[in-house]
Amino acid sequence: MQDLTQVMTREQAIAQFEEAILPGIQKIEQEQGFSRDLPRRRETWNNYTDGLCKDGFISDWQYANWTQPAHICGS
Repeated sequence: MQDLTQVMTREQAIAQFEEAILPGIQKIEQEQGFSRDLPRRRETWNNYTDGLCKDGFISDWQYANWTQPAHICGS
């Protein structure tokens, strides 16, 4: 565990995910005929936040305690 001097907020992480990652998921969903592929969205969100944590953009606590955004992951 490391001390971070500045971290990304959940709102910033969601906005970045919606801008950079979600369009690719939506394209795949459209090509495969899904309205929303919730397992794909959830796994991608989990991988995204794992990467943010490993790269020092969010803390271990944030990674462990953030829930998946309901409007994206359907949870």
